[in-house]
Amino acid sequence: VQLQASGGGLVETGGSLRLSCVASGHTHTNYATAWFRQAPGKEREFVASISWRRGSTFYADVVKGRFTISVDNRTHAMYLQMNNLKPDDTAKYYCAADQYGRTPLYTPAPYDFWGQGTQVTVSS
Repeated sequence: VQLQASGGGLVETGGSLRLSCVASGHTHTNYATAWFRQAPGKEREFVASISWRRGSTFYADVVKGRFTISVDNRTHAMYLQMNNLKPDDTAKYYCAADQYGRTPLYTPAPYDFWGQGTQVTVSS
């Protein structure tokens, strides 16, 4: 399975971005997928996750109420709508997939597949 992330960019504080992650290859509908982010000098941290089968979602406290994760099972795509962005949201954002559909998984290690990352920069 290959994951392709896109949608990052430069935005001002308070602005919005929508990240996309498309899965290709031997895909199925029982995945759990997530977004993580990593800022320079910091560890990769959990942002949000979603179960493709149940639709249940989980968010890090720092993004609750601002970010929304969603999936389109028909196109094997996952999205992260980010509103009211803050400078602390600046990081490279990675999508990840767990082939067993386990949620929530808050650490990077259990995920089987990773996208290449897309940079989000929020100016103050």
